[in-house]
Amino acid sequence: MSINTPSEDGADLQIGATDAGMVRLYVFSDTLDLPLDFDPEDAEAIAEELIAAAKAARQVKG
Repeated sequence: MSINTPSEDGADLQIGATDAGMVRLYVFSDTLDLPLDFDPEDAEAIAEELIAAAKAARQVKG
């Protein structure tokens, strides 16, 4: 699967700080349980990428 492959699969996302000083993105569904931990600097870089992707998606939609 790639970025442009449509999917009907759904999942939930939780984001928060852990007690170990990491930022956790926790993706889960009926068939998936995926905790992803990032140091704060990497989490900020991911946030910047999300913002850039949102801006690009707005431009595509017109």
